[in-house]
Amino acid sequence: MGLLVHELRLALVALQFLTRVPVPRAIGFHPAWLQSSARHFPLVGAGVGAAGAAVLALATQVWPAPVAVLLSMVATVWLTGGFHEDGLADTCDGLGGSVSRERALQIMKDSRVGSYGVLGLVGVLALKAAALHALVSHGLAHTALPALLFAHVASRSAAVLLLRALPYAGDPEHAKAKPLAQRASAATAAVALAWTLASAAGLWAGLGRAAALPLTAALAACTLSTLVCARWFQRRLGGTTGDTLGAAQQLGELAALLGWLAALR
Repeated sequence: MGLLVHELRLALVALQFLTRVPVPRAIGFHPAWLQSSARHFPLVGAGVGAAGAAVLALATQVWPAPVAVLLSMVATVWLTGGFHEDGLADTCDGLGGSVSRERALQIMKDSRVGSYGVLGLVGVLALKAAALHALVSHGLAHTALPALLFAHVASRSAAVLLLRALPYAGDPEHAKAKPLAQRASAATAAVALAWTLASAAGLWAGLGRAAALPLTAALAACTLSTLVCARWFQRRLGGTTGDTLGAAQQLGELAALLGWLAALR
């Protein structure tokens, strides 16, 4: 019972860290809990994806598909406070040009967004919108909604796996979230992966055999995106930062949507 209560506490800490959703003060806080809570990041992703799917489903009953897609994206960005999008913009600014590792880390700490950040953010958001619109055209309940949900789950698992695989590239003492400046444990990565596989199994069970190929393609695409990010961050920075984890989530989400869409064609 005590273990279940602790895992629930960690899930709420993850929810508080990744979203705007308020959690009861009674859960308390300890720095070590933040690092351990990473195992439940995909679970939070399921909640964010479900919220985006709900907005998409309702909006398509009132407005054309392009408007519904944009409203869904706005809802998820608002729910997370643009947390991951900010990391993507900072990562593009830092790694977009040919600068040294030290200079790249300095640029990523700057709160201002440069041209690389704007271009990267606009490009990724535009591609996500286009992919979602195409998925809606293939069908809402059996295509766009499960694809959106799974993309949010798998992409957050990707960030946790990078947190496990690579060291922290910046100065841990000046990290915005110091507990996350340490490598995730093998158990944390395993639980995060288990959440992703559980969501895939649940969607497969609910949608039937027709979902097998899209789910596999989405997972493969997200995995490939994660591997590319790992190599990119290792080569340029020697590891990860909070910003690069946000970038990996955004790129993994896009890759999952594109993978699902490619399987349908």
